[in-house]
Amino acid sequence: MVQLYNLHPFGSQRVVPCKQEPAHFCCGQDVLFVASTAASCRVDVFTLREQGRCEALGSFATLGPVLRMAHSSAGDYLVTIEEKSKATFLRAYMNWRCMSAGSSRVCVRMVGHKMEESYSEALKEQMSVVEMPLSDPPLCISCCPVNGDLLVGCKNKLVIFCLKYRVINQNLTVLDFERSLILHIDNLIPVEVAFCARHIAITTELDVLILKLELVQQSADRTEQCAQGVSAPEKAMDGGVKDESPPTHPLQLELDEFIICQKPVELLGEQSKLCEIPVILESTELPMEDTKHFQVQYLLFRHFAPDQSPFGFCEETKLHSVQLLPVYQTGIPATAYEETENKRKLLSLFCFFSLPHVGYLYSLGKLVELISTYQYSEKSEQAVLTPQFLHVITSQNLQCFTVRCSAAAARSEDPYIDTTVKACPPVTLDVCTLRMQLFIGPRAICHFKNHIILLTKADTEDITERRKPTRRMLSRKTDHIKSRTNSESEPGWNLYIINTVSTIQLYREMVEYSRTYENVKTESCIHLLSEAHLLIRAAIMDPHFLKSDEKEDLLRAFRESCAFLGDCYSRFDTKDYHLALPYYRMSGLSMTEVLKRLVSEGDEIQTYERGFIFYLTHSLNEDSNEELSKESGNKVLQILYLADPVQLPDILCSPSMRNVCPLTAVKYLQKVEKMMPSVVLTLTKAFFALKMGDLAMYEHEMHSYKETTLACGFIGQPRLLQQRKEGIVTPTEFAVHLKETQPGLLVAATVALHENSKIELEEADTFFKMLCNSSENTIPQLLVDFWEALLVVSSQEKILQELLLRVTSQYVRRISKKQLPETKPLKTTEDLINSCSHFGLIVPWIASIMSVGCSSDKDYHEDISRLQSLLCSQSINVASALPVLEPLTEAGSVGLAVRVLCNSRLGSHEAAIDQLLTRCPGAAVIYAQHELKGDTQALWWNKLLPELCKRTRLTGNDCPVLISSLKETLSIVAMELELRDFLSLLPEDGTAAFFLPHLLHCSQRKLLT
Repeated sequence: MVQLYNLHPFGSQRVVPCKQEPAHFCCGQDVLFVASTAASCRVDVFTLREQGRCEALGSFATLGPVLRMAHSSAGDYLVTIEEKSKATFLRAYMNWRCMSAGSSRVCVRMVGHKMEESYSEALKEQMSVVEMPLSDPPLCISCCPVNGDLLVGCKNKLVIFCLKYRVINQNLTVLDFERSLILHIDNLIPVEVAFCARHIAITTELDVLILKLELVQQSADRTEQCAQGVSAPEKAMDGGVKDESPPTHPLQLELDEFIICQKPVELLGEQSKLCEIPVILESTELPMEDTKHFQVQYLLFRHFAPDQSPFGFCEETKLHSVQLLPVYQTGIPATAYEETENKRKLLSLFCFFSLPHVGYLYSLGKLVELISTYQYSEKSEQAVLTPQFLHVITSQNLQCFTVRCSAAAARSEDPYIDTTVKACPPVTLDVCTLRMQLFIGPRAICHFKNHIILLTKADTEDITERRKPTRRMLSRKTDHIKSRTNSESEPGWNLYIINTVSTIQLYREMVEYSRTYENVKTESCIHLLSEAHLLIRAAIMDPHFLKSDEKEDLLRAFRESCAFLGDCYSRFDTKDYHLALPYYRMSGLSMTEVLKRLVSEGDEIQTYERGFIFYLTHSLNEDSNEELSKESGNKVLQILYLADPVQLPDILCSPSMRNVCPLTAVKYLQKVEKMMPSVVLTLTKAFFALKMGDLAMYEHEMHSYKETTLACGFIGQPRLLQQRKEGIVTPTEFAVHLKETQPGLLVAATVALHENSKIELEEADTFFKMLCNSSENTIPQLLVDFWEALLVVSSQEKILQELLLRVTSQYVRRISKKQLPETKPLKTTEDLINSCSHFGLIVPWIASIMSVGCSSDKDYHEDISRLQSLLCSQSINVASALPVLEPLTEAGSVGLAVRVLCNSRLGSHEAAIDQLLTRCPGAAVIYAQHELKGDTQALWWNKLLPELCKRTRLTGNDCPVLISSLKETLSIVAMELELRDFLSLLPEDGTAAFFLPHLLHCSQRKLLT
């Protein structure tokens, strides 16, 4: 694998017109701040224009020489550590652009100082310097790029100042700070700190500690947490006094002739708590209702051992360039920095730090993990991380490395990455060096957008060598020599603005470079194209992407890079061949366009790698709206027959292969059948026989297996019956033919598809309606046959109740509207009762009710008997079915039978008896004999007997049915009750001759007993 590519990420370079040697510099928004090493105590401000043009914007004075400086884009302020009279001061410069515009007014105030409104009006046109006093000298500083908060590192502690927007009046808002939190860390002298989104990275010479401040609710938990934080250092101190054991940092301990060195340590996540560096939080905010409370979460601790050699220890082994890099969610534009906290959503966070010869990049997400390690060719001085590159300066070079931030962030943002839908080069992809640009004496570096600011300073011998006069040099005058009047007496230094080339330009170069490896099919081609893809992806994830002039070009390049990667994984024999599919999908290329890229014209036989076959089979197995031409389809058939003949039946059923020649398809299927016969293959041949109009061949194939075997065969390839077009299931020619010739097989096959999760219930409804050319509100009989067949085999209670309501509704609709099914049902009621437990035996009293019905009901006997059979079973939920049964409530004997059945199932036997005595008294006793048993037997004498006596008294001898029912009821009651109880039920005005036989029968039963 080639690790160094001689590409050109750096474009033009210009010299910043500084009059004095810079000591420190930093970038912010569109400007460059430069603090000089001379005693002038000033900060020069330069504006950065297009193409790296740099113009002086102004300058302002500082209290003393600047030791550290940083700019915060949120709030647009500059913070410095300055020295005066051997004391250090922390100052923040607000509204500094007024000084650059020519105003000389300066307001110096203490942090948190309350400003009177009349005095503050002047702040609009003057620079404010905010003094932030500290009990210990500040050593290092860092500004949070998300919200503008400030972190200050001091000996044994870190101090956080929150950026505040204080509203003076409706026309004036003033920036200020509030010291909110102190982190006490014993035995720690920070060399560098980084601060972003409540994440803190601290480095000493050989240690790295990364912490996160977690929000907690104000409660006793916080007090307990703080107490735990205090106890840790106390234990450490006790241990030191008791045993004279080594202090926390044994590297500083010298015992006679030995130096005790701690081994290198790396602790990630929860394990980093074991670093034994206690952190105690001290809140310094004024307590208010919205005061935030935090607890410390340890994310990473790493300790490095100094480099060793036969001559002793290398004192140059020190950490440098710690940095936290945020990556924001794609699609959320960057707006005014005052709105940054609300507008931009942090997606991922990365931490970089470096030793002289190796750099480390960690991802700080749900898991803390090392994603890249950078080996430098020589000792590094400083490094700066960007979303696209890592820039490192050494004694002689400016080096540009690739990074994996966009690969890690993309996986955090899109859950479909690393599936067959989307792909992205892996985070573990080897990093590479894009360029090693020669410079003499690089000293410091910073980065802003597409600009790199580089300070170089040559050693004395280099300057002497460089300044040896030649005639040619003496005869020329250079602009940058003119810009410095005392250049002959000063050491040779320069402050450069180096422009990185546009993303599109570098992408094009990388693609062109990759072609040198294309013919030999090495992994280097994939590697370089992956780098190009990540370069574009990082640009798209930039918050300013939506407003970028290159937006369309970047999106076009992204799709192109996906296509190139798809080509590589299709053409090369690689273990990651399956990535051809998601990359081609992301490219937006159609299957026809992919075939043109990979398949040569003509009949010659090519060798195709696994990636291309994987792409073809998966693409054709999807429900795509793209139809290949006849020629393309035949070519695909030839390719897959040679590569994977088992897939041929599935491929031929793809909607994309609709235009393939049927005769060619059958010939290939016959070849495959000789090697691997199957039911699916037979059905596929029958399908294409229909397309050719060869009914003899169709009949031959369909008689090769039993009907049940054929029905199961459709499970292997559902697209023989139904295909999806724009998400809608549509029947095939095969399904249409089966509807006319073998509807039972069609229904059985569809049931098998449903039970094997190949088709949903609603999709099956649409399928049968389209098959029968029915309207949306019309239910064809074939669909009812499907529902009834599904009731036989389905075991899912939710689906069963849905089906029971559907068939009930259909029976009721046809009975109430006196409609007959358009086709003969596949099963009779008797068939359903015998095969399905959800259709029960019709109870005898139903026949008694129906015997007095009208003759027209006989025309709908099948639907009536099916409905009654359903209600006689214990499966249907009668309460849910009542609204469906409503149209039949007044439908003669059918309606009466339905109402009585429902009341019986619901346990309302008294209402059922009233309905029967009113409408069909002859069935009342038969109903009672069948239904009134056990707990409901008392209704014989408590309900039925009194009602019959009452109704018989009213009608007299005019209703012989009531009299016969009464006699039969008396006979049954006399067998069940004691004589005294039976006598008490008889009416006082009843005819003795009528009741006497039943009394005698009851008394004789008692004597016999």
